[in-house]
Amino acid sequence: MKREILDSLLRENNGFLRTSEAVAAGISREYLGEYVRKNGLERAAHGLYMSQDAWDDGMYVLQVRYPAAVFSHETALYLLGLAEREPSIFSVTLKASANTTGLRKDGIKVYRVKENLLGEGVIDTVSPSGHPLRAYCAERTICDLFRSRSGIEVQDLQAAVKGYIRRGEKNIPLLLRYAKEFRVEKLVRQYLEVLL
Repeated sequence: MKREILDSLLRENNGFLRTSEAVAAGISREYLGEYVRKNGLERAAHGLYMSQDAWDDGMYVLQVRYPAAVFSHETALYLLGLAEREPSIFSVTLKASANTTGLRKDGIKVYRVKENLLGEGVIDTVSPSGHPLRAYCAERTICDLFRSRSGIEVQDLQAAVKGYIRRGEKNIPLLLRYAKEFRVEKLVRQYLEVLL
């Protein structure tokens, strides 16, 4: 019975098993440890195990390790289908007071915002391997790119805005609301006047 529950969790999560999900399903940590050893699961992060035949999913592992992090900037563009290639370095946003030492050591690009702005525009999405992630919506991401334009390639910014304008699911009033909130309204309006 316990084994079937863990097998099912592993299947449902494409080869990943979270300790918290196993415990919530009534499995003891002791039995889980035994299951992990017998099945040769690898520790992907604290509280996260991966079967040997699972696709490595760096984004999902990062989300599990840092649940407060929100994928943003170039990584959010990729997850939203507004970037042609997967970024070589993942970008996340955290509240200004968060400790980012571990993330930076792991080569993650970290942005910080005031706590009241962290939750603005967060959506639930999935990694390319199908695991749940938190990222910013297209409108918030465009505004983030304008805010961080000194560290963003000009052609990437232009391509993102053009891609956003071409997509069917766009919300210009929301884009302008975020632009005002993040103090990039003038720049965003200039781009929109040229492209619309």
